[in-house]
Amino acid sequence: MSRRRERGWIENRPSTGWPGFRLRTLWAYRELAWFLAERDLKVRYKQTIFGVGWAVLQPLTAAAIFIVLLGRVDDLPADGLPYPVFVFAGLTAWLYVSSSVNRAAESLVTDPSLVTKIYFPRLIAPLASILPSLADLGVSLLILAPFMAAYGVTPGLALATLPAAVVWLVAVALGTGLVFAALNVKYRDVRRVLAFAVQIWLFASPVAFASSLVSGAWKWVYALNPMVGALDTFRWATVGAPRPGPEALVSLGVTLIVLFAGTVYFHAAERRFADVI
Repeated sequence: MSRRRERGWIENRPSTGWPGFRLRTLWAYRELAWFLAERDLKVRYKQTIFGVGWAVLQPLTAAAIFIVLLGRVDDLPADGLPYPVFVFAGLTAWLYVSSSVNRAAESLVTDPSLVTKIYFPRLIAPLASILPSLADLGVSLLILAPFMAAYGVTPGLALATLPAAVVWLVAVALGTGLVFAALNVKYRDVRRVLAFAVQIWLFASPVAFASSLVSGAWKWVYALNPMVGALDTFRWATVGAPRPGPEALVSLGVTLIVLFAGTVYFHAAERRFADVI
């Protein structure tokens, strides 16, 4: 009896301290994150016809559509690159972000019992959901290499910055995904809003055209879209596009703000997830 009294109770409850990533706590649950990511990757390609080929088919199909519709426009800026290479590189980065945001938004509501019956840092769920898409990104990069060779495009020394460009894409996806993941728990029609928002975001981002299409003071306003700097940096690192200008720092700053705001909002909302999910 005395030993039981000395041990007392262990209470799990949402933390009320600094709403950061709590890296130590996340590291302690890293195996859960890898398990969820691995499960998602297996489920995604289980009993599919093309398997991992979907990671290749999707950007190739989208690129073909853009090439047919816009490839013959003479004055459409492509940073001096062959348009097929330019648009495929942009789609490779864009599809990673868009798919990751969608999966992060659904990461909590697809398995309510995981939220209501098991304690773990809720940030693990959206974080784990964006990891499998990195495999798709890697496959697309492997396809980009022969694509570049076919058009005589060779990467420069900027290729060394590719890991940083990928981290930037991850930050954009995670920050945006955290906001929609928290909103989707409370409002289930958020997925419809998200589908529309992602479509608008695509056309507002330099995926099918170069950001140099916007000039003057407006380029600083355009850089408020975090995907502007992220896409320019990704193309610079992979296909030798021109180095991003100073306006890319605006996109980087917005990315950090979105990531911080998304973390704060997710942290504030997570204590009610189990009640409303």
